[in-house]
Amino acid sequence: MTDLTPTLAFLRERLTERPRVLLSLGSGLGGVADQLEDAVRIPFTDVPGFPRSTVIGHKGVLVAGRLGGVECAALQGRFHIYEGHDPATVVLPIRALAALGATTLLASNAAGALNPTFRAGDLMILDDHINFMFRNPLTGPVVGGEERFPDMSHPYDPGLQALAERIALEQGIRVVRGVYLALTGPSYETPAEVAMYRRLGGDAVGMSTVPEVLVARALGLRVFGISLITNLAAGLAAEPQTHDDVLASAAEAGERFGRLVRGVLEGIATEPEVELA
Repeated sequence: MTDLTPTLAFLRERLTERPRVLLSLGSGLGGVADQLEDAVRIPFTDVPGFPRSTVIGHKGVLVAGRLGGVECAALQGRFHIYEGHDPATVVLPIRALAALGATTLLASNAAGALNPTFRAGDLMILDDHINFMFRNPLTGPVVGGEERFPDMSHPYDPGLQALAERIALEQGIRVVRGVYLALTGPSYETPAEVAMYRRLGGDAVGMSTVPEVLVARALGLRVFGISLITNLAAGLAAEPQTHDDVLASAAEAGERFGRLVRGVLEGIATEPEVELA
C-alpha cells in the first residue's frame, strides 16, 4: 500500500474546497473537467505518488472546482494496469480524494460494445461489472477506513442510475444499460474472446474502472458508472479497432456526455450531504 501522507499534504495545500464528488474521466472524456468553475489545475506529475499518464486522450491533470453546484475533483485521465502499474497505484487517486472528503465517485470510460443492439456513441449506464482483470486492489493488508469484505450486490448506486435516466429522458440523450466487463489489455479482444464474453453476460468491454469501483465501495462511496460505447467489438463489425476511433467517438459524444454529467451533479447538489463513517 502506497503511503498517502505526502499526497494528502500536497493536495490539502492546493485545494481550496473539500471535494464532494470525484469524477474519473476516461479516454477522450476529460473535457467535462474544463467546465469546472474557479478551477485549480494540477498536473499528475506534480502530485506525490501520482505517476505520469502515458495514454493518448488522457491529459493527466487533476482539476478541482465547482460544477452543477457541487464541489468536484476531476481526474483528466487515469492510470492503467496495462501501463505497468500495480493495482494500488491505479486506485491511489480514489483513496486520496476520498480521504479529502469525496463521498461519491462518477467513473467514466470508453468501451467496446459486446451487445449487438448497442451502437457507437451510446452512453451505457453501468448496472454491474465482471472483473476479468484477475487483479483486486483490496488484496493485502486492510487499508484504514476500508472494509475487508465490501458488499458488491449493488456496486452502482440505484438512485444515481435513476437520476441519470431521468436527466437523459428530459434532455433527449440516448442511454442504454448494461454490464461492463473489465480486462487488463492493452490488446483488443479477438472475435472468439468477444463471443465468450457475450455468453458470460457482458454488454461492453474495457480496460479500466473496476479497480476504482472496488476501492470506492470498500470506502463506502456511492458509485455511478458510465461507458461511452466507441465501437462494436471484434466479430460484430468488419472494421479493425484503433485508439483513434475511440478518441473520435469520444469527441462526437462529448457534449452529450457533459450534459448528462452536469445534470447528475445538479441532482446531487439538492441532496443533503452525508459524511462517510
